[in-house]
Amino acid sequence: MAARQRGDAAEERRLLDEALVLAPAHPQILNAHGMRALADADGERARISFAAAAEQDPDQPILWVNLATAHRLRRDDEAERQSLERALSIDRRNLTAQLRLAELHQRRGDGVAALQRWSAVVQMAAAMPERPPAVEDALVRGQAYLQAHTATIAADIDDALADSIATAGPDARRLTACVDHMLGRRTIFTNRCEGLHFPFLPADEFFDRRAFPWFADLEARTNAIRAEAEALLAEGIPAIRPYIRQESGTPSNRWSTLDNNLDWSACFLWEYGTRNDDVCARCPETAAALAAVPQSDIPGKAPTAFFSILRPGAHIPAHTGVTNTRTIVHLPLIVPDGCRFRVGGETRAWREGEAFAFDDTIEHEAWNDSDQPRIVLIFDVWNPYLSATERTMLKEVFRITGQGAVAP
Repeated sequence: MAARQRGDAAEERRLLDEALVLAPAHPQILNAHGMRALADADGERARISFAAAAEQDPDQPILWVNLATAHRLRRDDEAERQSLERALSIDRRNLTAQLRLAELHQRRGDGVAALQRWSAVVQMAAAMPERPPAVEDALVRGQAYLQAHTATIAADIDDALADSIATAGPDARRLTACVDHMLGRRTIFTNRCEGLHFPFLPADEFFDRRAFPWFADLEARTNAIRAEAEALLAEGIPAIRPYIRQESGTPSNRWSTLDNNLDWSACFLWEYGTRNDDVCARCPETAAALAAVPQSDIPGKAPTAFFSILRPGAHIPAHTGVTNTRTIVHLPLIVPDGCRFRVGGETRAWREGEAFAFDDTIEHEAWNDSDQPRIVLIFDVWNPYLSATERTMLKEVFRITGQGAVAP
């Protein structure tokens, strides 16, 4: 070892040969002899030394890994594979053996086997809190291989399903989300209710339009509703106020930048089940449109309906709603280019006059990156997956609890 540290290869060889004469079956000496042979690029001599060392101490994975290295130098792929498999049969968590097998299968073009081994390498390396440079390099190479493989698979799937998805239209949305999640292209979000959670309802980001047969009638009123909203803004009535109004002393949070800020303002026609008669009188077409839809009706809680005004450059941060027993409906009225809305893993641009419904207990946020205000009519209705009986019983629950929830 001292000779190796000095870089005196000849002296190292001489001493190792003498050691082998004294202890020809000593695994540590045999291993050191093999390491010297590897440094000399003498694959056959290294193979003989490592094979002898592994025979003497067969439960040491490192000896089998070293033997595999000798086989690699000799370009004997099958022998290398067998030696690495032997190392893993002793310790499946041996990162070096997993890495060498990944490299071997990749080199040979064995795609499935390489994918399995690189996946193991990435999983093991990523779990290390502190990674040496060699491990970090293995992690980067493994991630690159997996990403390239995923991109190839994604292209094949996209090509194979393109016609079917186009034909299926909205019916392909869930399958598309499934495939995108499988390929790592999107996250599947779940309900996070700040208040009442109704179990077993589907956690869908955007509801299917077919669950709301009255959308067409609502959309037909868009022009009249828009005109009433524009008149309110032009007049600047006091009922237009910041949507976020936190109590004094509230600690800093995600809403602090919008607190009492007209960047996101609202004008309520209904608020927590109470009708704003003055605003409804100013907006008879909008009030009539709301009266024609199946709004939820829970005293002190619902319905809620308002014009939502988002100023240029404003951003509504990601958040979740109170309960999944309701559905939030948007009727876009004024939407400049550069406005978008995300629910879970799907981001959409509002389209003027085209209503949609979403589950607000799934994380959502909004942006207005234009230089014009964005105005949307927003109101809540019952979750379409609730039966009429469930709705009736829920109203009784809300009546008894008063606030829609009980104390913990």
